[in-house]
Amino acid sequence: MSTIRAVPIGVGHYLPKRVVENAEFEQWVETSDEWIRGRTGIERRHFAAEGELTSDLAYYAAIDALDDAGIEASTIDAIVLATSTPDQTFPSTATKLQAKLGITVGFAFDLQAVCAGFAYALTTANSLILSGQAKRILVIGAETFSRIMDWEDRTTCVLFGDGAGALILDAQEGSGTNDDRGVLSCDLNSDGTYNDILYVDGGVSSTQTTGVLKMEGQEVFKHAVKKLASSGETALDKVGLSGDDVDWIVPHQANLRIIKSTAQKMNVPMERVVVTVQDHGNTSAASIPLALSVAHKNGQIKKNQLLLTEAIGGGLAWGAIVLRW
Repeated sequence: MSTIRAVPIGVGHYLPKRVVENAEFEQWVETSDEWIRGRTGIERRHFAAEGELTSDLAYYAAIDALDDAGIEASTIDAIVLATSTPDQTFPSTATKLQAKLGITVGFAFDLQAVCAGFAYALTTANSLILSGQAKRILVIGAETFSRIMDWEDRTTCVLFGDGAGALILDAQEGSGTNDDRGVLSCDLNSDGTYNDILYVDGGVSSTQTTGVLKMEGQEVFKHAVKKLASSGETALDKVGLSGDDVDWIVPHQANLRIIKSTAQKMNVPMERVVVTVQDHGNTSAASIPLALSVAHKNGQIKKNQLLLTEAIGGGLAWGAIVLRW
């Protein structure tokens, strides 16, 4: 039986020009390149320039994705932008991106689920396509996390970077089987009782300030591996698949130890895991689409391959998506 699928037709990314190597942090906090690499796998990250906004990063990633798809911005009828670092409290960064792209029809909105933001955005975009609300959606993850760092906290300030990734989904007819290209299944979860292990200590209604990121790293690690593996397996189970069927896991790029432990828990060899964390650190909601774009440009991800993406972030919020490229 034929069905509508949300099929990826273009992917792109953007990283700010400023590259910050691990050694640079030695100037103001007690850390070292060896310490950072050993605990996270991160070697460098990118920071946005003064005056460079989240919407700017999103724009360049969107242009890259549009070029990859070979389409005009005017053919996009919806934008779903995942970010925890918007340009303004309101209006949405998505509408600013819409204007930058010269789009005056359709709709655009932000979505906030921190590092799980792209998983939530992709699931939402898929639902919009399946319900007929949109036919071609630009899904973006964009962050300027360098603006919410506590530069005296060596356990967190070395982890994050800025960047953006974009994926374009197109409504196309499929056969209704797992051989279809596009999103095959989604699994989203959250548990607000874990708010205090990963959060920003500011906000509009609480302190009227932006605040800075706070994290209990060991607690986050403990939850991350178990919840990511479980969500990935659930998403695969929904369509009768297993880790053996997956060509590539494209995980949230937060920490190499989490990536390796999750893959091991799912019995997927690291040879089938896309890893980019060494070059851009944790870019939160931008992490997965950025990794997708890098892997696509490197020739790793090819048409018709089966992908599993998974992410966890503050909330706690986590989820996984199975899609055929």
